[in-house]
Amino acid sequence: HRLEHAFGITGTALSWIRSYLSDRDQTVVVNGLKSEPFRLLYGVPQGSVLGPILFVLYTKPLDDIFDRHSVCHHSFADDTQMRNSSSLDQLDTTISAMQECVSDVKSWMTLNRLQLNDGKTEAMLVMSKRASTSGLIPQSMRIGDTDVDFSDLVKNLGVTLDSSLSMHQQVTNTCTAAYIELRRISSICQYLTVDATKTLISAFVLSRLDYCNALLSGVPQYLLDRLQRVQNAAARLTVKASKSDHITPILHSLHWLPVAARIQYKVSSLCYSSLSDSGPEYLSRVLRIYTPSRQLRSSSDNRILCVPSVKTKTFGQRSFSYAGSVTWNKLLYDIIIIIIIIIINPLTARVVGAPQMI
Repeated sequence: HRLEHAFGITGTALSWIRSYLSDRDQTVVVNGLKSEPFRLLYGVPQGSVLGPILFVLYTKPLDDIFDRHSVCHHSFADDTQMRNSSSLDQLDTTISAMQECVSDVKSWMTLNRLQLNDGKTEAMLVMSKRASTSGLIPQSMRIGDTDVDFSDLVKNLGVTLDSSLSMHQQVTNTCTAAYIELRRISSICQYLTVDATKTLISAFVLSRLDYCNALLSGVPQYLLDRLQRVQNAAARLTVKASKSDHITPILHSLHWLPVAARIQYKVSSLCYSSLSDSGPEYLSRVLRIYTPSRQLRSSSDNRILCVPSVKTKTFGQRSFSYAGSVTWNKLLYDIIIIIIIIIINPLTARVVGAPQMI
């Protein structure tokens, strides 16, 4: 009914999906013994390709509930996240609105044969350290029939977030997991070629350093240094170099960008996707093309982004609207400088390493 009336799927396509969702048999096999088939009137096969898509379409009416309560949300299959913001003096009102929204979501789920898992639901207050010591912060919020305490750490799609968004725990987890993989690879490294070692390290170590690394934009340097030491160890292991060998030539030979540059690359890629309308809308909304107050030669250049004014380094300068705009504008400036150097003096360009950067 929802596919037909909300999404316009009719005819043969609707009949095919109806057949896919209804009249299946379920059995259980234990130690080679198979139970009698049990008829299921309806349901989605677990692990199916269509499962997540059909679930998202089925739960589309939840968007109306979130909009009615003015609550922002993100959904990833059956993992739905709600968020809202307020000043400290309006915090109780905001939490009450979130609780009412959750209550309506739970009622809708009950009517639609779904269950809100109160035990797996987590809540976190993100605020500055000064606000957290004010003594006016509640300790929990009501989720269904359960009082859920506000957590200091939550895991979101593999990323560990803390209540001050310092990313300290995420960096610690990343380094720990990466060093475990490095020890495993080093135990068989003597039997591997350089290319094979590079492939393993790219798959099991560098992938961890790159996962959601745009969130690390603007973090303190000591956190980046910890991640850089992981990459240095991975590079030395790849080429079978000693700890005393200088790391910069090794990274150049492997064509690996340092950790800080990889973060800038990811942020720039997100900016490009957002400006070319191929990225998520919630990122595109926070980027604005720079429009000068008077007519300038740059007035027709729609590649320059407007950098918003922020008050804090911990939250303001690390936001995507600020960090993305600054990184994107700097990227355009660096490209122009490199091109000028190459045109004016190719020999100088080779000295500063511009061709390698390009």
